[in-house]
Parts: sequence; structure tokens; C-alpha cells
Amino acid sequence: MVYHWLIGLMRPCFATLAAILAGVLAWGAAAADIPAENPAQVPFDVRVTAFVKPAGDRLELLIRLPLAAMTEVEFPTRGPGYLDLARAEEALRGAAKILADDITVYENDAPLAMPQIVRARVSLASDRSFGSYEQARAHLDEPRLPDDSELYWNQQLLDVLLVYPMGSERSQFAIHPRVERLGTSVSTALGFLPPGGAIRAFEFRGDPGLIRLDPTGRQVALGFVQAGFWSMLDGADRLLILLCLVIPFRQPRPLVGVAAAFTLGHSLSLLGTAFDLVPDGLWFPPLMETLMAVTIVYMGLENIVCAAQRLDAGRALARRWILAFWFGIVHGFGLSFALGGLLQFAGDHPATARLGFNAGLEGGEIALLLMLVPALGLLFRFVVPERLGIIIVSALATRTAWQWMFERWNALAKFPYPKLDAAFLASAMRGAMAMLIVAGAVWLVRGLVNRWIRTEKTAI
Repeated sequence: MVYHWLIGLMRPCFATLAAILAGVLAWGAAAADIPAENPAQVPFDVRVTAFVKPAGDRLELLIRLPLAAMTEVEFPTRGPGYLDLARAEEALRGAAKILADDITVYENDAPLAMPQIVRARVSLASDRSFGSYEQARAHLDEPRLPDDSELYWNQQLLDVLLVYPMGSERSQFAIHPRVERLGTSVSTALGFLPPGGAIRAFEFRGDPGLIRLDPTGRQVALGFVQAGFWSMLDGADRLLILLCLVIPFRQPRPLVGVAAAFTLGHSLSLLGTAFDLVPDGLWFPPLMETLMAVTIVYMGLENIVCAAQRLDAGRALARRWILAFWFGIVHGFGLSFALGGLLQFAGDHPATARLGFNAGLEGGEIALLLMLVPALGLLFRFVVPERLGIIIVSALATRTAWQWMFERWNALAKFPYPKLDAAFLASAMRGAMAMLIVAGAVWLVRGLVNRWIRTEKTAI
């Protein structure tokens, strides 16, 4: 009697909590659609170009950015807004000092002392000298623009040369550029010139955190494990597909089989990107994002039909793990796009980066399952009956993915169809051969799984 009384008391509590969480999520989604105001004095799109070169006992940092991005500095003007170059030296050095404060350079994980401001000058917006380190360095040594130049101050460029004292050019260097406040959207192109080596190019937006310019294998492994872990946890697509895949199979043995099939699928996708089995057209990422939404819609509808018809979950297990495998391949391609943007930070260890990223994905998947399965158990025990709960949760996931599907399809439709040239046909043939091999392996494993399921039923 007391037990049933407690259950009756807790049922509305869980329902109320679920409603509150749903309202918070909906409010957050609506708030995310409201664009932030852009103050008139802050540039919208800012491009920063920088070079880092250690040599001897000094490290040079060359930076170029729009002069208008330095909103904290008041540059002297004359006439209709022309920059007064004769009186601008102090303001330019003040802007360079602000930049130096926003950038931290590390040698062997220890921050270097504040740099010396060797040069701070104005360049024309049409100047192209920062295409390479050599041209940029030579340009900084050139005489400054004539004082009588008629240049609007907010249309020119600021070039800065900072010099840091250091111990050895063979040290391990890292940099943390905190330049995201320079504009509403800030992109940075950074080139690192190690002694006797080829230039390493980095491209990122906003604040990338600490960038190791020449990382060790251990640093790459740890960094990419973390990146893979958070890529799995941060993706709403991965959360919904895992939810739809495992909601009818929450017992340990079927749960492990379905999760392992999904993991194997996205691992193969990441491996395929390493062997150039993925088309490089701009249409491919939005295509995969659309298919990711399709997989969630399909899986949610299948859960609803199976629950409504009271179909035996054991009979659907063999089919479910095959779907998990193929859907894992699709979602793996989506994850590979995140990995592709991170490989620039892997240095000489791209293989270690891929393995570490995949290991982090598997850890993230386990963490998601450890949260999802108990939460579903509590939901079906205290809030709604299991069959009705499967229908409701799957319907909510399907509704969300259905909207994504149409939004992403509209984005995909804006891209032109791929050209049927030799490169595309060669890539398609490589992909088709890989898919045939995988399909054959799936067919063989499916027979083994069906035999295992029949043996389990016979034993029961």
C-alpha cells in the first residue's frame, strides 16, 4: 500500500520535471534564434593574418588586421576622416600593445615574457604583402606611408611586429590568440615556420584555445580524445539516433550489440576519410547532414510501429543491429567533417589524431548510453508505461528530425550537382568497392547473429 502511494506521489513529480525541462529546452532553442545586436563601432567580419617564426634566441610574431577592429584606440584624423599619419605613431603602438596583451606565446608550456613592439604601421587595404612570411617581413621594414596620404582611417590595415625573448628555437611552442572580441565574426590565418621545416598553416574562427604549433604524439592523442568525446556529446543528431536505436533494447546484451554496431559503422567512416574514399565536393557535407536526419526519422517511425503493433523486440534485434551499423556509417561521415577541421592541429601525427578522435567518440557514446538508459528506465517506471513511452519519445525525436530533414534538404538544394568528371568517377568507384566489401562482411556477420539468436531462443 505504501509503495503504491509513493509511486502515485512521484508520478506527477516526474511529469512536472519533464515538462519543465521541455520548456527550458524550447526556450533555449527560441533564444538561440534571436540574433545578437552588433554595436555600430564593432566590425562584423574581421580577418587576422599572422606568422610565428622562432630564430636563435627570439621569436617573431607578425600580425595584420583591419585598423577598424581596434575599437579601443582613438586614431587621430584630419579633414573628412583621413588618418593623420604624422600624429598616429602613439596610437598605433597603443593598438599593438593591446594585441600583445591578448596573445600569449608559450615555450615548453611556460608563457614567454611580454614582447617588444618593434614595428606598428599602417598599410593600404590593397596591400598583398602578407601572402608569405618573407614578403610580410620585408614590407614591415619598408618606409611608412607619406604623412600627406589621404586615407580614411577605418579602411586601412594595421601591421605589427612583436619580438619575444626565448630560450631555444628547438623548443615546443604554443600560442593562445584571444582575438575573438575584434569583431562579430573573426577568422584567423596563422602560419608557423619551424626551424628547417615547412610552414604549418592553421585556420580557425574565434578563440581556438591553446594551439600547439609543433605537438608531440602524446599531446595529439590526449587532445583528440577530448575532441572526439565532446563531439559525440555536443551533437543533437548523435543523441537522437542513439535514443531511437536503443529505446526498445535496454537489456545489457542487445544494448551492447546495437551500440557496438553503431560504433563500428562510424569508425569505418572515419577510416574511409583517411584513404580518400569521400568526395571532396561542397555538396557532400549537407548531403550527409540530410541523411543523418533521415536516419532518425526512419528509426523513430519504426519504433512507433513496432510498439503500436506489440512486435517482439527479440525478433527485430538482428535487423536493428544492421540498421545501427549502416546508420553509424552515415553519422560517421558527419563526425568526419568535425575531424577534418581539427587535423590541422595534429602536426606530424595525423594517424594518432584519428585514433584518438575515434577513441573519444566511443567514450562519448558510452557516456551517452549511461545517461540515456537509466533515464529511460525511470521514465517508463514512474511516468508512463513502457510501450506508450516508446511511442511518445520516438514521436518527439521524429518530429525534431523531420524539421531538420527539410531544413537541410533546402540547404543541400542550393549546391550544384557534382560534375561527372574523371575525378568524381574514380572516387565513386573507390567508394562503391569499399561499400561492396563492407556489405559482404555484414551479410556474413548477419548469418552468425541470426544463428546466435536462434540458439538463445532454443536454450530458453
